[in-house]
Amino acid sequence: VGGRAVVSIWRDVKREAMNPAFTGGVRDMLPVTPGIAAWGITTGVALANSGLSLVEASAMTLFVFAGSSQLAATPLIMSGAPLWVVWLTALCVNLRFAVFSAHVRPFFMRFPLLRRTVYAYLLTDTSYVVFIKRYPTVPETDAQRAHMESYWRALGFVTWVAWMGSSFMGIALSSVIPLTWGLSFAGILALMGISCSLVTTRLRALAATLSGTAAVMAFSMPMKLNILVAVGVAVAMSVLIEKSGRSAYAGHDALDVNAGDADTSGGEKRG
Repeated sequence: VGGRAVVSIWRDVKREAMNPAFTGGVRDMLPVTPGIAAWGITTGVALANSGLSLVEASAMTLFVFAGSSQLAATPLIMSGAPLWVVWLTALCVNLRFAVFSAHVRPFFMRFPLLRRTVYAYLLTDTSYVVFIKRYPTVPETDAQRAHMESYWRALGFVTWVAWMGSSFMGIALSSVIPLTWGLSFAGILALMGISCSLVTTRLRALAATLSGTAAVMAFSMPMKLNILVAVGVAVAMSVLIEKSGRSAYAGHDALDVNAGDADTSGGEKRG
């Protein structure tokens, strides 16, 4: 059974490799791969030097596909903190993915639950940004959805391979690579680069400015809750501004209609 499963997966991979949507996703994801790898190496080194055994560090890398959660939870685990504290910390650090998931839900809601679960596992900061840049709106036809699904698989495939490979490299070379190299900053720069490319409107620029300001002002909050504050402030202000803009636009249209009606009635009277 295991052999047939491996053969089936290999056939799926070969078939996807010939798909233009898949190759396009791989091509779009490659520029940010060095940043992912740098962050993965940093996380692997940190795990190996935290006191976890080789098996524990490797298992955490495989099952916890989230670098921030790993770095936040590991010191708590080693200090003997209660399990609920570890879980709560990891949840707070990764609350931004709830926002990401809510945003991409309309794109995947037609797929079966198991497939959506796998795709949710592959959701990362970089894959989310690259995906939204490529698909700003939900595909309407079956062909477009199939293209989108292959594209998402490519993003997840590249991210997973880059992260796992670099993380295990960091674990293996932990005695050689010091944390003082600051490799994680390369990952931050890569994410900033693709995020800035999405700032194409004034509203998005305002949202980016507000979220950055809020994140800095709330930096002293524990468990990186400043990220959640930044997201909340940006979303709330953007919604308010967008609603105000729509109300103003609707009011302007109403004035135009009233003016048109007045001109019409005036013409009728003059006639």
